[in-house]
Amino acid sequence: MIAEHLIEPAPMLRCGLLTSPGVAHAFFTREGGVSEGVYESLNGGVGSRDDPRAVAENRRRMAEALGVRSSHLLVPYQIHSADVAVVAEPFAPNERPRVDGLATRTRGLALGATGADCGMILFSDPKARVVAACHAGWKGALTGVLEATLAAMEGLGAARADIAAALGPAIGPASYEVGPEFVARFVADSPANTRFFRESLREGHSLFDLPAYIGMRLIGAGVGRFKSLGFDTYAMDDRFFSYRRATHRGEEDYGRLVSAIALV
Repeated sequence: MIAEHLIEPAPMLRCGLLTSPGVAHAFFTREGGVSEGVYESLNGGVGSRDDPRAVAENRRRMAEALGVRSSHLLVPYQIHSADVAVVAEPFAPNERPRVDGLATRTRGLALGATGADCGMILFSDPKARVVAACHAGWKGALTGVLEATLAAMEGLGAARADIAAALGPAIGPASYEVGPEFVARFVADSPANTRFFRESLREGHSLFDLPAYIGMRLIGAGVGRFKSLGFDTYAMDDRFFSYRRATHRGEEDYGRLVSAIALV
C-alpha cells in the first residue's frame, strides 16, 4: 500500500513526512534523464557501464531539482557496510568515502544513496537542522547501518524522537525470494525475524520483506516517525531500476536509482 504521506510530482517521489521549511528531498525514479538502452533514462549510477556523460547530466538534473550545485550532490562509494560518515563539505568524485550512510548539518549539501532493489532511506530532524541518507540492503540493515546513521545524526545534535525517516522504492515482499541459508542468518540474529519471511512457491525458499525489516529496525532504534513509500522496484520496470529483474532477464547491466535530501 502506498503511504498516505506520499507526494508524487513525476518524475520524482516525495514524502510528506520529510517536508519542512529549508529541507529538500527526492526519491528519483528512472524517468526524466538522458541515458539509453537498459539505463533509460535517469540512471544515477557512476558504477554502471553507462556513458559517464549521460550519468553526469542525469545527476546534474537531480541536483537542480534539489536546489544545490552538481558538485554538492554527494553519494558515497557504497560497500554494504554499517559505516556512516559525517560530511561538512563536498568531496571529489574520486574521493568518495567507502560507507553506506552520510549525515550533515551543512546547508547546500545534498546527501544521497543509490539503489536498484536495496533500501534507500532519507532522514531529517528539522528542529536540529540535521539530515542524513543511507543505503540498506539486507546486509547493511542486518549489521546496523540504520542505527549507525541515527547515531551520526545524534552526534550532530539531532534527537531520535525528532527524526523522521522515509524508505524509498525497494524490492517488495512479493519479489524477494531467498534460500534457506539466508533465512537461517536472520533467525540466528533473532528468532523473532521469522515474521519477515513467508513460504514461496519454490520448495525450500522463502519471500523476504525487506521494507518491513527496515521499519522494525528503525522503530526499535527510537526514530520518531517512519514511512515506507511502498513501491516495489522489481515489479515496476517502467518506473524503477532493479538489479534482480535485470539478472533474471539476462541483461548486461542495470541502472541505479538515487534518493537524496538537502538543507537548503
